[in-house]
Amino acid sequence: MQVEVEYRKGRFVKSEALQQQAGQMAAWLTSDHAKSGMLLCGKCGNGKTTLVRAFQSLLNILNIRNDYYNTTWGIRIMEARDITHLCKTKYQEWQRLCHVQMLAIDDLGTEPTEVLDFGNVLNPVVDLLTKRYNEQLFTIITTNLTPAEIREKYGDRIADRFNEMMEKIIFKNDTYRV
Repeated sequence: MQVEVEYRKGRFVKSEALQQQAGQMAAWLTSDHAKSGMLLCGKCGNGKTTLVRAFQSLLNILNIRNDYYNTTWGIRIMEARDITHLCKTKYQEWQRLCHVQMLAIDDLGTEPTEVLDFGNVLNPVVDLLTKRYNEQLFTIITTNLTPAEIREKYGDRIADRFNEMMEKIIFKNDTYRV
């Protein structure tokens, strides 16, 4: 995480909260569990995206082979707004995104829930999450929304699936941005 913060010209602040959050993520990543996803939620600027980017960098450095797909493990990070745009402008690419082995969705809740495309109502993020839930694909989500706000914005069905699919890490600390 320190490298990610310094890359963005920030000053890394080691804290108990940060150690706890990174520890929770590491425990989830290395345990045998039934949940295929992780939800990182909390206020703006408190390290959720940085933690996901640090995980992405770690995967790149470790270069772990995925023999099933004859490649190495990696995680794609996409902003929720970009997923919505991709569905409307490059549908085939959006469909492929639904099935990538490891995906991180950054800033869930910043995107419009519905998009009109030639009179058709699309729900790009909800549909993507449903497909990933059905296939139990590795998914990490960052959001500033609370679980109650997720239920309000995306409905009971998605909120219920999140409860089954997602390990939650709540970031209670204040912003690191100054």
